[in-house]
Amino acid sequence: MPQRRYTPDRLPEATPPNLPATLRTAVLPDHDLDDEGTYRGLDFVDLDLSERRAPSVEFDGCHFTGTGLGGCELDKAAFVDCLFENCNLANLKASDATLRRVRVSVTRLTGFQWINGALRDVAFEGCRLDLSTLRFSQLTDVVFRDCNMTRVDFTNADLGRARFVDCVLAGAQFSHANLSGTRFTRCELVDIDGVTSLRGAVVEEHNLVALAHTLAAGLGIVIDSGPGH
Repeated sequence: MPQRRYTPDRLPEATPPNLPATLRTAVLPDHDLDDEGTYRGLDFVDLDLSERRAPSVEFDGCHFTGTGLGGCELDKAAFVDCLFENCNLANLKASDATLRRVRVSVTRLTGFQWINGALRDVAFEGCRLDLSTLRFSQLTDVVFRDCNMTRVDFTNADLGRARFVDCVLAGAQFSHANLSGTRFTRCELVDIDGVTSLRGAVVEEHNLVALAHTLAAGLGIVIDSGPGH
């Protein structure tokens, strides 16, 4: 597949997952998570897979609906061409893991940890990502839309090809992150940390008012309210 040419003017969008026309129903214990397990073309419906520890698992062309993966430890996992709808991924932990052509819709990811990972062509829509961590991760054509991302941690992440639309990013951490080319549309950007890393980001004009005090504090500027204040 030829590489798409990237230009700063192009809004990043996520290529949707390519799911098989027919999926087999996943059942337990046959399709429980095992170390280095491979799962292809499966439909995970209302299954409880929480609190598993299964490094190097691979999911290809799978659909997750109402399924719980909360508290799992999935280091070096790979999810390719997968769709998550109304799932629970809260406190899932993974390092050196991959998401590629994945869509996550109306899913709880509070406390989600994806550290030093790769995300390419991923869309999060209507999700709770509060207190989540994507430190040191590479995000390529990733879109967050209508998500609660309060106090999300993007320390040292590469967000140059990420887009945020209608998201709450209050208290987000961007220290040492690359945001050159990152786009924020109708987002709440208050009390963020690492504000100097916003150099090169594209922000709507009305957001600058909310950012003013945070930017001033980050640059060590003292705001004088004038006489009598």
